[in-house]
Amino acid sequence: MGIGATLDGEFHLLLVTGRSSDKVDEFGDKPVTFADPVFGFWEDVQVPIENSDQFNNFLEDYDDEEEEEKEEYQNFCSVEMNKAYWEEQDKLLQATIRRTSSIETRVRQATKEALRELNVSDIQCRCRRLAEPVKSCRNCLRREICNRLVNLGYNCAICKSKWTSSSEIPSGEHTYLEVTDKSNSKGAEIKVVIELNFRVEFEMARANEEYNRLISRLPEVFIGKSERLGVLIKIMCSAAKKCMKEKKMHLGPWRKHKYMQAKWLGNKSNNIINSSITPTLRHQKPKASMLTFDLLENIPSMHYAAVEVVV
Repeated sequence: MGIGATLDGEFHLLLVTGRSSDKVDEFGDKPVTFADPVFGFWEDVQVPIENSDQFNNFLEDYDDEEEEEKEEYQNFCSVEMNKAYWEEQDKLLQATIRRTSSIETRVRQATKEALRELNVSDIQCRCRRLAEPVKSCRNCLRREICNRLVNLGYNCAICKSKWTSSSEIPSGEHTYLEVTDKSNSKGAEIKVVIELNFRVEFEMARANEEYNRLISRLPEVFIGKSERLGVLIKIMCSAAKKCMKEKKMHLGPWRKHKYMQAKWLGNKSNNIINSSITPTLRHQKPKASMLTFDLLENIPSMHYAAVEVVV
């Protein structure tokens, strides 16, 4: 069927037979249409039924290789990110430790000199019954250093922080030394914290190599402003959290930033102990047992004549 047009512009439907447009196959009288080669092409690319399992296995192997490559790439990125993190923490830690001020330098030198003298002195511990040197007792060592700093003119005190338990951290308390200074030109109060066992406070038994490297950077005795101490606490607590996450272990609540911050930077009002207060030794009246009395001298009425016993 076709469409024809006359000279006067009218359109008429024309019937066109298909014999003139159809092509006859050379090997038969079956007409060949356009659809024959198209469907023949799809039949050629179809996978035979007996080869479908092999094709599915090929797709599965391809998916597995793609997943492995993706996992390897993610692991590589994770390793590089972890390496960059620990390098950055190491740089921040060293930069914070190296910074100092004039008041920090003076207090640090005075404290080191006091520790050097106490290590070779024969001063005995006062709070224990056993005779031990003062350097073996943390409480006595802290008190002796505080007294020496006070004698040098520093406003030093033994501070005791105490905090209650919450949903995040347990309760606890901590004792340390603190020097308060107002000699700067601005008249602002500067607090210098002295912690005699600073490195031990951050040590962990199952830490990785990167965290232990940061621990080795910390001083055994910390002497610095409270602001500088706050930066160190933040760096070490962040590193502890990262370390436990890499080892897929639980971080104890006493390792968290809020708990460590409460030790030195928490509320310590009305908890300052005057360094001049020393434990008073009560002179107790010697107690005597009844076995130490001479009954014959103190109780003369108890003298009796000897009685001869005859068997």
